[in-house]
Order: sequence, then C-alpha cells, then structure tokens
Amino acid sequence: MSTMGTLPAALGPVTELVGRELEAAMLRERLRDPLVRLVTVTGRAGVGKSRLALEVVREIGGEFGRVEVRDAGAPDTPSALADLAALPALPAHVEGRQESGRVLLLLDGCDHEARPGAAGALEALAGDPRVVVLATAVEPLGVYGELLLPLNPLPVPGPVRGGTAAADPHELQEVASVALFVRRARAADPAFALTPENAGAVAEICTLLDGLPLAVELAARRLRLLPPHLLPVRLRDRTTVLSGGPANAPGRHRSLAALAEWSCRGLDAPARALLERLSVYEPGFGLSAAGLSAEPAVDTLMDRGLLVVVGEERGELRLAVSEPVRSAARDALAEAGGEDAARDAHAERYRTLVGSAQAGLRGTGQEHLLRELAAEGANVTAALRWLRERGDAEAAAALVLGCRLPWLVQGRLREGLEWCDELAGEGGPALPDAVRARLADLSGAFALALGDPQEAVRRHRHALALGKGVGDRRQNALVCAHLGAALLEAGDPPGARAVLVTAHNALEAMGVTGGAAAAAASLAGVLRAEGDRRRAQELLDRAVEALRRSRDGRGLAGALRREAALALEGDEPARADRALREALRLYGSVGERTELPALLEEFSLLLMRTAPAQRPRTVRLLAAADTLRAATGAAVQDEWRSAAERARTDLGARLDWTDFALAWAEGVRMTASEAVAEALSAPAPSRRASAGPAPEDQSLTPRQVQVALLVSEGMTNRQIAARLDISEWTVVNHVRHVMRRLGCSSRVQVAGAVGRWA
Repeated sequence: MSTMGTLPAALGPVTELVGRELEAAMLRERLRDPLVRLVTVTGRAGVGKSRLALEVVREIGGEFGRVEVRDAGAPDTPSALADLAALPALPAHVEGRQESGRVLLLLDGCDHEARPGAAGALEALAGDPRVVVLATAVEPLGVYGELLLPLNPLPVPGPVRGGTAAADPHELQEVASVALFVRRARAADPAFALTPENAGAVAEICTLLDGLPLAVELAARRLRLLPPHLLPVRLRDRTTVLSGGPANAPGRHRSLAALAEWSCRGLDAPARALLERLSVYEPGFGLSAAGLSAEPAVDTLMDRGLLVVVGEERGELRLAVSEPVRSAARDALAEAGGEDAARDAHAERYRTLVGSAQAGLRGTGQEHLLRELAAEGANVTAALRWLRERGDAEAAAALVLGCRLPWLVQGRLREGLEWCDELAGEGGPALPDAVRARLADLSGAFALALGDPQEAVRRHRHALALGKGVGDRRQNALVCAHLGAALLEAGDPPGARAVLVTAHNALEAMGVTGGAAAAAASLAGVLRAEGDRRRAQELLDRAVEALRRSRDGRGLAGALRREAALALEGDEPARADRALREALRLYGSVGERTELPALLEEFSLLLMRTAPAQRPRTVRLLAAADTLRAATGAAVQDEWRSAAERARTDLGARLDWTDFALAWAEGVRMTASEAVAEALSAPAPSRRASAGPAPEDQSLTPRQVQVALLVSEGMTNRQIAARLDISEWTVVNHVRHVMRRLGCSSRVQVAGAVGRWA
C-alpha cells in the first residue's frame, strides 16, 4: 500500500495543473463532504483524470487520517481492496480526532479488465464508514452512491477574427489548451515563446488535438524536432504520429497510437464498425445527417468518450469522433480496404442532404435548412473533395450548385468562386453546357458578393452565352436577373433596366415567384437611381409582399434594405429604421454573414442621424461590420467606403479618444449574432412632436443629466464612474433616480428618452 510519502510514479510527474481550477475546487469540496463516500472522475483517456486526482489528494490529503493510492489495473488490487483488514490501523496519536478517522483511497484507472474487480471492491468497502474513495475511470462505475465529476478536454481557440489576420498571442495565452502547450513547450525548449508569427500554428495544433491534455503535451515535446509552423502539417491527416511520452508513464500515455488502441479495447464488433464508419466524418456532424438515429452502439461510444458532443444546433447534438481515436480508426479502415466505401457512403449522404434541401431553401424551411447546412459545412466540403478525388465531376458540380445559397449566407465566397472555376474553367473536367452555364452564373454571384461587380457582369454574360444553346428559358431568365443586379452595382442603370425588365416579365409569366420578386427589387433600385421614387416604391411593395408570402427571409431582408434607402431619401427615418430592424432580425435568424456587414453600416449611419447620443454603439457596429466583412474576404464599394470613413472620422472627433478606442475594440470582438443584438438594442427614432419634456422639466439634477447622457451613449456603470470620477455605487443610485423620474424601466428606455431631448 502507498501512503502520502510514496505515491507511485505511474501517476505521472508533479506538474502544475493548467485550466483545471474549477474542477479541482469541485473535487476538493466533494471529498471534504462527510456524507460523500465515492467520487469518480470520468473522461476520455488522456484528459488528465489521474493528474487532477493526484493533485487534489496532495492538497487535502493532510485532512484525512490516512491516504492510500492504488492503481486499479494492478493484478493484486481487487483482492487487496476487498480485504478490509488490509487497511492498517490508524496512528494512535490521531485516532482521537474526528477527521483523522477517515481514510482517503485514490483508486486510479478503473477501466477494462480492472473495472469489475474495482466495482466489487468498492461495494465491499461501502461497509466501512471510514473509507472515502476517489476513483478515475473512462465510464461511471455504476456503484450505488457514486458521485461523478466529468472531465472534458481543455478549451481550444476559436476562429481568428477577421479571417487572415494574425492571432493575438496575449488573447491565445488565456485559452487553457494554449497555456498548457506553451508551458510544456518551454520545458522542452526554454527559448520557446508565443509570438504573432507562431501563435496561429499553436492555435491550430491545439484545435486539431481537441484540447486533449496528453496530446497537447506530446505535441509540445515535438518542438525539439519541428518548428511550430510545420507541426500542424504533420497532424492534419493523422494525429497518431505523436509519440515520445515519458518512459515512466503508462504505455498508453507514451504515444497517441497506444492511447487510441487502449481507448477502443473491449469494444464489441458493432460499436467498432460504427466507429470506423464515423471516422470519415468531419467533427460537427448531426445524428440524423450521419444516419445514427437508431444506432444502439451510439450510446456505447458516447459512454466511452469515443464519440463526443461538440455543440448543438436547434436541439440536435453535433458530434465528433474524438482524437486520436478518429485517426486510428481511419487507419484501421484503410488497412481493411474499407475506406473508399465509407467515404462513398459519406459523400452520398451529404449529396442527398444538400439535394433534398433545395425545395425549402427559398421558402418556409429556409431558416432551419440554412443553419443545418452551416453546421454540416465541413462534411459537405469533405464530400465535395472526395467526389473530385474519385473523378465524379458532375456529382461535384451538382453539390456546388446546391451550395449556392448556403455558401452565400455563410460568407464562403472565395471558396465558392474557386470551386466554380475549378469545375467549369478551361482545363477543367468535361461537363454539359447546361451545368457549365449554371456554374458560370454562380461564380458571378460570388464575384458580386466579393465586391467586384464588373467581374460579376463578365461571368453572368458568359453564363448567358453558354445557356443560349441549352434552351432553358427559366435558367436564362434567372441569369438575366442576376446580370441586371450586377450591372446596377457596376453603375450602369440603363443596362440593368434593359435586362431586368425582360427577366422580370419572363419570370412572372413562368410563375417563378422568388426570382420575379428578386428581379423586381433590383428593378426598383434602378428606378430609384433614375429618380423615379414613386414607381420604385410601387414595384418594391409588390416584391416585399411576394417575398413575405413565399417566406424567403433572406430575399425579404434584401428588399427591406432597398425600402429603407427609399425611406431615407423621402426623409422618413422612422420607416427606414423599421425596415432595417426587420432585415437585421431576418439576417440573424438565418446566420447571414455576407450581406450583414453592409446592413450594419447602413443601420449605423441611420443611428448617427437619428440618435447622436448613441455614438459608442455606432462605433461598435462599424467595427463589427469591418471585422465581419474581412472574414468573408469581400471588398466594399467606394461609395460606402467613403461614407463609413466619414462616419468614423466624425465619431472620432466627437468622442474622447479612449472611449472611441474602447468601443472599437469591443466591436471587433463581436460575433455576427452579438452585432445584430447590439444594433437591435438601440433606441428607435421618434418624432420630435412626441418627445417628452426636457430633463430640467423632470427635476433631474445636473449630475443626473450627465449620467443619463452617458447611459444613452451605451456606457456601463463602471465607465460612467471613471468618466465622472465618482464611485460606481453613486452611479447606480443616479441611474435609479433617472429611471424613476423619466418613467423608464430599462437603460434602453433611458437612451430613448435622452434621444428625444435633442
């Protein structure tokens, strides 16, 4: 038996815990509870269960009369534990104390062959009230009274803001998996430091390894042989190449291949077969997408930590085969000669998923389908690559064409353009003219979204030329509508009118409601450019009504943006505000990325006009728009660039430099959904006639007026306290008085009331 002075080396070296502060605190609290008899730390192999348990035992072991540490995998463990006489008497000098009568038993590695014996031993130990057991296992032991502490991998970095921008080392250092990598890397190479040059590679390494602590540590040791920027290349296809664990560690901790083999030990044939089939899926697949709804082996894999939950989308779990098990299972599948068949089945499943979604993408199912396809985006791309690899160009083209709306919504513009060019360009595979025409048209849509209307015009015209020989009137009319929209953006309203009138009439005659409505909205833009606001409004009203009936939320949002522009020209800011807010809600519901930045800028410019007190919020929205657009790779037209620049210059002149910089930094960090919420929380404009009394008529003190104005600018209590050099509690009291005297129930209402003072 082991006491605190002779803890076994198999439990690993004494190293500091990284990113486990919360779990360690919870475990200490449970072990100190006099009513707790058994705590099992669960989690997949390599997640750090033993290290956490040992560290907590080191910290609080002195609070127990005796500490015993056992490796449950040792051959003699079950019999020794079952024999309660094997627990020696407690030292005489501590037996008189209440706490000294407790024995803390750490039972490590209760898995596989050791599991039945460990469970039996724990049941036997239940009869001795002295004993508190801390066990570690991949799965719960299933013993009565067992309390569980699940241990997950460490958090990994999110996507880098702005797409190609360099990762910020200071921000990354706060991510637990990166912090662990850096510490272990310095142990292998004392000169290592996280820099702007290697931060992106380190973030990718931690993400590829799922934040699994053992894998991260093995990767950090590899820096003795490979520089950080080359290590991700080695890991992208197979993480099982990592090895070189400490010689005194258990065999499963010396390489990821050994860890994967140990993790899968004891799986029955159906579970192993399912694991291999799922190994070709990219992380984030859904149960239904993978055809797992009725698979009994799913629970087995999830209990063992081989299949893990990585998210949720509208009530459906998103799953992944955990690394390094996924790499090992793919190796086994390839060795057995089954990888091609598995990848064929995977590609066919996602071809079916995308194909079956087409009917609903322009109607009532749009929101759900767009979000599902976004969640399955990595697997759709994997299926597309496999179709290209096996030479099925027509199937690949069909899949790309089916991704038209999903990729436009997701902002995958450059990627979409490259796929179209690869499949339909010169030197590409032989495809029917009808397919090449549709790919050329789609490439024009991507070019327009990327901010190059001239290139979009060229591509749409090429699509029309290809389509003339095909004779598909419906498709040619749609291409004409797309060409007209591109011509309008390119600054050619007369050319746009010519093709849009033809396209609109043809699509209406054929009953293509959505296409006709989109053409009408574009034609309304032409009429507005020509100064015919009345006819533009009539046409736009019909388009909006048609899009509402068809439940095409994204198309409706685009039409509402045109309606807002017309309203502003007619000096109707309240109507413009309503239209833009509805568009924001629609874009938020479908997860829009491509058109959202421009909408945020349009809303920001309106906010500057109608609510000048909202300057910090306006800065945040402009910063968010800049960052979100950069992530798509799109360029902004000169007209809007100059308008946004003027807005930023004006805001910078009117705000304190520190406040402007803080608001800009906050906006840069916003996600798309956060930016939408930020915009929608701004007070709506009101007519001056309906404005409430001025602050002095409502008995506000000068200090309360100052506080109200700063609240209306979106400042927090802490920021207001710093600005006015008063305590935060004083600010809280002032805000309460302001809300009571103005009859407001929220800070948003205070902002609205202040906006009406101007």
